[in-house]
Amino acid sequence: MNMAFPGCLLLPAGHPLGRSSAACTGAGNTKIPILLAWFWASMTGLPMADSGIPELTQLQLVNGPSRCAGRVEVLHNQQWGTVCDDNWDLTEARVVCRQLGCGTALSAPRESRFGQGTDRIWLHEVNCTGTEAALSECRARPWGEHKCNHVEDAGVVCSDSNIPDPGPLQLVNGPNRCAGRVEVLHNHQWGTVCDDGWDLTDAGVVCRQLGCGTALSAPGEAHFGRGSDTIWLDEVNCTGTEAALAECRARPWGKNNCHHGEDAGVVCSDSGISVVTQLRLVNGPSRCAGRVEVLHNQQWGTVCDDSWDLTEARVVCRQLGCGTALSAPRGSRFGQGNDRIWLHKVNCTGTEAILSECRARPWGEHNCNHVEDAGVVCSDSNIPDPGPLQLVNGPNRCAGRVEVLHNHQWGTVCDDGWDLTDAGVVCRQLGCGTALSALAGAHFGRGSDTIWMDDINCTGTEAALADCRARPWGNNNCHHGEDAGVVCSDSALPHLAQVRLLNSPSRCAGRVEVIRNQQWGTVCDDGWDLQDAGVVCRQLGCGTALSAPGGARFGQGSGPILLDEVNCTGTEAALSECRAKPWGDHNCHHREDVGVVCSGTGISQVAQLRLVNGPSRCAGRVEVLHNQQWGTVCDDNWDIIDAGIVCRQLGCGTALSAPGAGRFGQGSDLIWLDDVQCKGTEIALSECRARPWGDNNCHHREDASVVCSDTSISEVTQLRLVNGSSRCAGRVEVFHNKKWGTVCNDSWDLQDARVVCRQLGCGTALSTPTGAHFGRGSDHIWLGNVNCTGTEAALSQCRARPWGDSNCTHEEDASVVCSDSGISEQTSLRLVNGPSRCAGRVEVLHNQQWGTVCDDSWNLQDADVVCRQLGCGLASTAPGAAHFGRGTDSIWLDDVHCTGTEAVLTDCRARPWGENNCHHGEDAGVVCSDSSVPERASIRLVDGSSRCAGRVEVFHNQQWGTVCHDSWDITDAGVVCRELGCGMALSALAGAHFGQGSDPIWLDDVQCTGTEAALAECRALPWGDNNCHHGEDAGVVCSDQGQLSLRLTSGPSPCSGRVEVLINNTWSAVCDAGWGLPEAGVVCKQLGCGTALSAPEVAQFGHGAGDVWLEGVSCSGQESHISECQLSRLGPGLCGHGSEASVVCAGQAGSGLLLSLLLGLGAVVVLIFVALLCWRMRRDGAAGNPLGHVHLKELGAPGTPPRSQGAANPEPSEEPDSQMTWLVREDVVL
Repeated sequence: MNMAFPGCLLLPAGHPLGRSSAACTGAGNTKIPILLAWFWASMTGLPMADSGIPELTQLQLVNGPSRCAGRVEVLHNQQWGTVCDDNWDLTEARVVCRQLGCGTALSAPRESRFGQGTDRIWLHEVNCTGTEAALSECRARPWGEHKCNHVEDAGVVCSDSNIPDPGPLQLVNGPNRCAGRVEVLHNHQWGTVCDDGWDLTDAGVVCRQLGCGTALSAPGEAHFGRGSDTIWLDEVNCTGTEAALAECRARPWGKNNCHHGEDAGVVCSDSGISVVTQLRLVNGPSRCAGRVEVLHNQQWGTVCDDSWDLTEARVVCRQLGCGTALSAPRGSRFGQGNDRIWLHKVNCTGTEAILSECRARPWGEHNCNHVEDAGVVCSDSNIPDPGPLQLVNGPNRCAGRVEVLHNHQWGTVCDDGWDLTDAGVVCRQLGCGTALSALAGAHFGRGSDTIWMDDINCTGTEAALADCRARPWGNNNCHHGEDAGVVCSDSALPHLAQVRLLNSPSRCAGRVEVIRNQQWGTVCDDGWDLQDAGVVCRQLGCGTALSAPGGARFGQGSGPILLDEVNCTGTEAALSECRAKPWGDHNCHHREDVGVVCSGTGISQVAQLRLVNGPSRCAGRVEVLHNQQWGTVCDDNWDIIDAGIVCRQLGCGTALSAPGAGRFGQGSDLIWLDDVQCKGTEIALSECRARPWGDNNCHHREDASVVCSDTSISEVTQLRLVNGSSRCAGRVEVFHNKKWGTVCNDSWDLQDARVVCRQLGCGTALSTPTGAHFGRGSDHIWLGNVNCTGTEAALSQCRARPWGDSNCTHEEDASVVCSDSGISEQTSLRLVNGPSRCAGRVEVLHNQQWGTVCDDSWNLQDADVVCRQLGCGLASTAPGAAHFGRGTDSIWLDDVHCTGTEAVLTDCRARPWGENNCHHGEDAGVVCSDSSVPERASIRLVDGSSRCAGRVEVFHNQQWGTVCHDSWDITDAGVVCRELGCGMALSALAGAHFGQGSDPIWLDDVQCTGTEAALAECRALPWGDNNCHHGEDAGVVCSDQGQLSLRLTSGPSPCSGRVEVLINNTWSAVCDAGWGLPEAGVVCKQLGCGTALSAPEVAQFGHGAGDVWLEGVSCSGQESHISECQLSRLGPGLCGHGSEASVVCAGQAGSGLLLSLLLGLGAVVVLIFVALLCWRMRRDGAAGNPLGHVHLKELGAPGTPPRSQGAANPEPSEEPDSQMTWLVREDVVL
């Protein structure tokens, strides 16, 4: 111990004497006598601080991308030094990250991953328990005592470093983590990669996987030193689209013919190698084009152009971060330098990171002069290198007659076979964009020099026109009237350059953009149709229009919306000639941006395809366009081969995965394709075998999806959390053998969960819910008995049973909730004891303990917040009274009062945590719309004639049970019928009318008000609490179980009378409020009594004996049964006796033909009656009866008493026959 005491002593954090600097300033009475402090520290074994430097400054991470990642260095005796990596692992790394306030440890890289230090090695064999507040508290050898060198310097990557965990890949022995020897992890052992076939494409995959930008060079021959472990990979051959090096083609692991002198290396753009300042391009239009100058001995000098070509130029452009090389001009193209000529006969292989690594003569040794100064033009220079090519006689350099330079003489190109593909090579070579047209017939005038080229045939991939196949130079059968021309997209020609199509793999399909005032903007889809699209396609030389999609089919633009309500006649030469609103005048947003697909895209109409609802256009739910309508694809037989076709068709690289089961959300339109079976050679998905369009046996929960390699989704796609509220919480699923599957929760714990959260970039693990907390999976159970140490980069690296070997069921599916799930530890929420994660008893996490919520004032508004927080849609019901069983832990919340706008339940007003006046019989529950179990699935009617009649059973604790008939009545039955969508209740039966159940009796003393949405919302005894037996099981008969029994009574025939319905085994009348001919017509139709003649009210046919039950019946007249009509109330209401409804129907209904005959016969009788009446009136008039009164007797009416012939106006009978009175009344009606 250092005995040279300072004036006061600083004690470690958490020490009873504190660590305040007030003790050193004399504040108050806190100054500690030095001897006492020394004695205290000696007796307690506390370390004495080396200085007044706080703990945080005694430790640093250097040479990394941020302060939270890098080589570990500690301060001792006023000098920084490194830590040896012997025994170094995640436990030590966690202490470092915690001490620095950098979150949790992602990895603990060894072997100078972040470069070798140059100072002392202070610590060796560090051994932390993980609970230390500072690294200096961990056990280790004495300061400075070690047997290490700086190759073993330890490093740390913390979660707040903003860099990914590299997984089973690292670059070692370089200046930092983004440059060095390539090493891969296999079978828990690091090994190297052989440089056979190693190139920039392979290196690019490494850099992308490590999050280190692009590859600058791919040095071989152990450029970063020889490794000492196994050589794992040889003959690596990447396409460049892989997410990880392990996905590239290579020999089997460990099989090679190499030695460590062939170890491959990589230098990535994020390596921080300061080489750019040693090289520059001067005297050009930008920093990426000009004369090459290098810095040597603090002096700039030029490079001689002997043997200078594109290979050397590529190294220069890559070193400067200027893209690729367009040309390597010689002969002091960018002027002569006046300083030293530093390099001569430079000879690069193309894999070098910097020009100075290329072979060349010694610095300053040359036989050149400045006339030979070398130059470079890079792709990011924003200027082309015209080289031996030019467009002349046009409005600018990007449109005109094509001329090439050969033998130091310019000449023209013949238009034989000249097409857009050839023109495209010209435009690309000139840096003029894409080709708009390939003109023939000396469109830009006749040339006068040699015709150098004829019969040109380009494939489109050539870098220069001279690379295309053609006749020998000067060999042709043409004249200058056949000189070829080109118009490129950057020519700014009217009509041709005023429109473009973006965001598609073809120039003839994409989002429509037009230019105005030097700014590109989009077109709104209001009124957009094929006629408008046709003008665009013709303007661009892309053939005819196949479709005119709106709705931002090709993505949303970001510039102004320039055109709206475009209306073309179809004859215009350019879109700008069509009628439209004034420029910039619109009422649109970018979700309405229009697109066009032209015939020149090579995309047939049926092959149009998109991926939606994903993180980019290269990942998402698969949708295809058919019959002008988008629809989804069913996941039956959907696999990686089918997904590969989708990715290739969209230009999105290769397929990483082919998830089904609505992974990217459920579609809402048609399901177009099912049982898709691609061979892998198809150009478009529509070419694959499948069922006929629209023929499927699927629902949208089976919508197929694709993740392509160009999505920027890396190996994280080999692992996912599903069925949770975010991508960072849910059921754990892993991808194996091209299929997703679950993980068994045997021995599943927080250590395993941490690996999952770290691999997904979701922070730390909060919890590992068991019992299929996020629902049961349906696919394979891939992993069982997972046992992670916590240092793994991916779950697949943890020890476990062999793939697919488990003794589990899906009830044991493992789950994880990560810190980045949006579910904070204080506001964790779950629904338990229900049929799915979106229905159940509400439980909240507080003080590391789950507890329930009391149902006092619990309502749908509160339930909505729960459903939204869990990502479960809207609330269907908010049952109380321990509907999903009683909890056993604390009751955390009571008197919850949400406004409905809160993000989480804990934002709602409530009593303080744990303060309540409740018991667990009042535990609140929620059923959300996304519960996968519709509300009606928690209740059923069994042993009846249909699903709408039978014994009432409810679902609780994963088991069906019955309802006791104590206090069971028609109001309770009405709630059941409404919940099941079975109309109104006809009867509420008791005494096990539909047989006795055998399961638990779940509910007793049910008392509904009639307004509840579900039976579970009605008041009742707690679940399972009853004094009943199954002989008291309740039953229900609803109106939709068949026809509502109906009759007409107290009338003269079965087809007329007072309307009565059978409810609760009792005939009851119908209230006449709102009763009219439409309602009467339905009654007549149901009874087979023809049409309704009238709908008498006010108890026309007398009063019934029972109550008036149906009130406010409202029919449209189209219904077949009265139970199909709307009803405002069931049960005794405002209507009393004297308000009964009645019906008079036309009569018994037979066949339509019989009815027609009867009506026809009736019409004949009426005509005869009228004729006789007229004849009788004439006769009476002639006989002295001027009024023409008709006597009933004379008409043959039965039962009419004889009258005196002389009575001109006889008095009516005082008490006429009731039947005759009815006949007269109805006669008047007729």
